[in-house]
Amino acid sequence: MTDFRPIFFVLGVLLSTVAVAMLVPAFVDLAVNNEDWQVFAVASSLTFFVGMMLVLTCRARSRTLSVRQAFVLTTLVWVALPAFAAIPFAFSNLDLTYTDAFFESMSGLTTTGSTVILGLDHAPPGILLWRSLLQWLGGVGIVMMAVSVLPMLQVGGMQLFRMEFAERMEKALPRAAQIAAWIGGIYLFLTVLCGVLYFVAGMAGFEAINHAMTTVATGGYSTRDSSIGFYQSAWVDIIATVFMVAGSLPFLLYFQAIRGKITDLFRDSQVRWFLSILGFSILVMIVYLWRVEDWELGRAVRLALFNITSVMTGTGYATDDFALWGALAMPMFFMLMFIGGCAGSTTCGIKVFRFQVLLQTARMQFRRLLQPHGVFIAYYNGKPIPETVAESVMSFFFLFVTLFVLLALVLGLIGLDFITATSGAATAIANVGPGLGPIIGPVGNFSTLPDPAKWVLSFGMLIGRLEIFTVLILLSPRFWKV
Repeated sequence: MTDFRPIFFVLGVLLSTVAVAMLVPAFVDLAVNNEDWQVFAVASSLTFFVGMMLVLTCRARSRTLSVRQAFVLTTLVWVALPAFAAIPFAFSNLDLTYTDAFFESMSGLTTTGSTVILGLDHAPPGILLWRSLLQWLGGVGIVMMAVSVLPMLQVGGMQLFRMEFAERMEKALPRAAQIAAWIGGIYLFLTVLCGVLYFVAGMAGFEAINHAMTTVATGGYSTRDSSIGFYQSAWVDIIATVFMVAGSLPFLLYFQAIRGKITDLFRDSQVRWFLSILGFSILVMIVYLWRVEDWELGRAVRLALFNITSVMTGTGYATDDFALWGALAMPMFFMLMFIGGCAGSTTCGIKVFRFQVLLQTARMQFRRLLQPHGVFIAYYNGKPIPETVAESVMSFFFLFVTLFVLLALVLGLIGLDFITATSGAATAIANVGPGLGPIIGPVGNFSTLPDPAKWVLSFGMLIGRLEIFTVLILLSPRFWKV
């Protein structure tokens, strides 16, 4: 039988951390005499009480988790933390229902970026900061999970990176705590640098801090209803684009770069593929807008560069309504929603390495058809791809597509139109943010959707963020057998 004490102990530690984080927006609201500081203070006290109760009552001698316990813990954490993080939203002056509050917090911690809050331009500073903090904490949590937990669970081919980084990382950083410290330091440095550059580019200090956290986390929450488009600044667009890309690259490779091996970052095949796909998509869209839609070249470059980077990295910022860009825009943005960035980054989606593994496996099958007696091996980054990884990746693709279709069908049954249902399902499971169409598109909002649709989308965000298998395996009766 599964021992839940280590699971609840870790959950208690994380809840206590969230409780401490709630004090930051509480002090900000108190400084500007906004009464929501009391909501944050009470929510922090409640969350800290529950967290410490779990810590004190569930201490166990063993500090290691089995694979079974890790599966339960991972899913439980990403359900419990949004549940408690939703309390300030639910009881603030925003007058949100708990459904809306949970949707907002789940979207924040999974760095999806979909929102139900209207009037961000006039929202209290504490709420704005809390949204950004959720995405920032969720972003670093995702990186940690991708580096340490998912490879151990062998989810969706992530075990490939356990082998990929084992040799070069274990010698330099033998302990997981040291790896976490380095990743946290790099993440914080990128956030501070991004914030400073935003401030220099003309953002107010508070807005620069908020946008820096959500840019590096590739989350996309903004302090403005019109997102980054509010600033109408080429420099702000450029800074955001650079740091969205930075957040989409493997953080372990940044460590290699710090140690003097800068070329490792660009020799990695996943990074090259990601940059190539992104660059090609931007170039195609620029040419289309310039030659077919007859846009001015400078405007086409600026808008295509920013918005395509935002969607492919799963950030979800917007500077224009790309639904009005012509016939090519909607299919291209819909396709880019699914691709995502690199494994081991803050981004979401299917991840580039899975497309690489799938292509290599397909090429190997073609060669076997042409030469039935030949021996062919699929490679990734110059190393053979284990058969278990290929099988895991193909299973992931099948489940990803199947769940996307099921989510879209359920949203359609709830009453959403075709574009809203399909793009909503896509943006949820790929953790992108805005969908397509007039309702949930880049100039829309999720607030008008019925409550059942918001719960379905919250579930979609969860399974998308946890790489599907981590959640679905808990639904199997065999998992719970001794």
